[in-house]
Amino acid sequence: MRPFDLLRSCAFYLVFYLGCIPTVGLAAVLAFAPQPLFHWAVRNWARWHRGCARVILGQKLRIEGTIPPAPVLIAIKHESFFEAIDLPALLDKPGVFAKAELMRIPVWGGVARRYGLIEVERDQGAKALRRMIAAAKELVAQGRPLAIFPEGTRVPHGSAPELKSGFAGLYKLLGLPVVVVAVDSGPLYHRWIKRPGTIIYRFSEPIPAGLPRAEAEDRVRAALNALNPQ
Repeated sequence: MRPFDLLRSCAFYLVFYLGCIPTVGLAAVLAFAPQPLFHWAVRNWARWHRGCARVILGQKLRIEGTIPPAPVLIAIKHESFFEAIDLPALLDKPGVFAKAELMRIPVWGGVARRYGLIEVERDQGAKALRRMIAAAKELVAQGRPLAIFPEGTRVPHGSAPELKSGFAGLYKLLGLPVVVVAVDSGPLYHRWIKRPGTIIYRFSEPIPAGLPRAEAEDRVRAALNALNPQ
């Protein structure tokens, strides 16, 4: 650990989380305002985080490939909280599949649900799946992309776990092409002591809808791990 990284990290936590008070508060106030204004407020929070990471931590971003237009299901590697917080800045008003526990966070949970987070109730059966699909299709009808972390949770950089079984169900029932985003944020952002450097998003070519499950999962998994050490 380098001493300056410790100082950077402490400053980041202080500035970012203090800044979350007005930015999340503004989003909460605007939650029932006209949608463009509310979406701007949420994107503003994500951009605040991105700016703090760039200026205080020295973390730059590089985007490779093409960010796709909706309708599409975007499958994202999840190595740290960076990409989860950054989604409203990276994509155009994404509807995000997120674990139900996040919806219970005071204020933030209500704002997130209003924005378009789709509650994932694991092990709750067919009824919960139907609710997820209905919510997702409603967002697609609004012209919004959908985003999911198909590995289910954060994973260490360099690891390549199997996809969660729910991804195959969503792929089949939604009937959308998939664009995969590889991310390598783990080494710089995952730990308490964060480091400067460049975080890469690599967008894959679209994977068409309607492929057999095994083929779709193999292609998604390969693209997710495109930035893993060789």
